[in-house]
Amino acid sequence: MNTSFKISDLSMKVTYKNITVEIICILYGTLFFYAAISKALDYQKFQVQLGQSPLRSAYADWIAFLVPTIEFILVILLFIVPLRLFALFASFFLMVMFTAYIIIILNFSDFVPCSCGGILEELGWTEHLIFNVAFIILAGVAIWIVNNKKYKNNIKYNTA
Repeated sequence: MNTSFKISDLSMKVTYKNITVEIICILYGTLFFYAAISKALDYQKFQVQLGQSPLRSAYADWIAFLVPTIEFILVILLFIVPLRLFALFASFFLMVMFTAYIIIILNFSDFVPCSCGGILEELGWTEHLIFNVAFIILAGVAIWIVNNKKYKNNIKYNTA
């Protein structure tokens, strides 16, 4: 029995659940790619904004490197079906961390720098929270679908 597989050996039945997961992965992939590119293109500004945060100033250099790197890695992992569940959990927890940071900084800091990058910087904090919560819900839905036995049964690995 051959237990190795190639991505080309993977096939899925087309169902509304599979399409939903694909759409959510595309949305997350687009979000993370856009955010990572925005941060990378204006890296110094991103690093300075992180340094202005009362909670992250000591770690600004590391965070400035790690956040876009993690976002780029998640973009790739979201589209590798055998790693998708891991990528969705990682995306979920990353968005929860971003959201928790926003809530903490809004409640305990006088100065609230936004280091989101690109068009997301233009959102107000309420809109940003709504946006993040919507993405957290999307990740939760995708995780629930991917963890579902019927979804797993729709993925076939050709081992012939």
